[in-house]
Amino acid sequence: MKNKGFFFEDISIGDVLPRSELKVTRTHIVKFAGAGGDFNPIHHDEEYAKALGLPSVFAMGLMSAGYLSAILTNWAGVENVKQYKVRYSGLVWPGDLLTFEGRVEGLDNDLGEVSCSLHALNQNGEKVIQAEAKAHLPARNAN
Repeated sequence: MKNKGFFFEDISIGDVLPRSELKVTRTHIVKFAGAGGDFNPIHHDEEYAKALGLPSVFAMGLMSAGYLSAILTNWAGVENVKQYKVRYSGLVWPGDLLTFEGRVEGLDNDLGEVSCSLHALNQNGEKVIQAEAKAHLPARNAN
């Protein structure tokens, strides 16, 4: 396993993962549509979205989930992530400023596993996505 500079023994419940921010643009949404294959017009066609009664197009939930997962993978290493479950709780609009945050919630000493809660807040402090994750971190004395 790739070591990100720390070991399971270095982690405590309540530790905060490095946070990040993203100001969502239409370009982010279009790039994700191309990468993920989600060409639903609700995400890229302004007239279509407004005809449905929406103020604008909105970002895909998986796009937000991907950006949120990055704080976990940057911290623990993608190869160490064992579980990632998300719940969408709000829409993300072009121009939203998202703040991605995470916290260590539990430790399994037998498995060397860290449980984390993660979420993204918009500029109004509203949670737009929440996640639970588990990662296995190397032990200091592992060979």
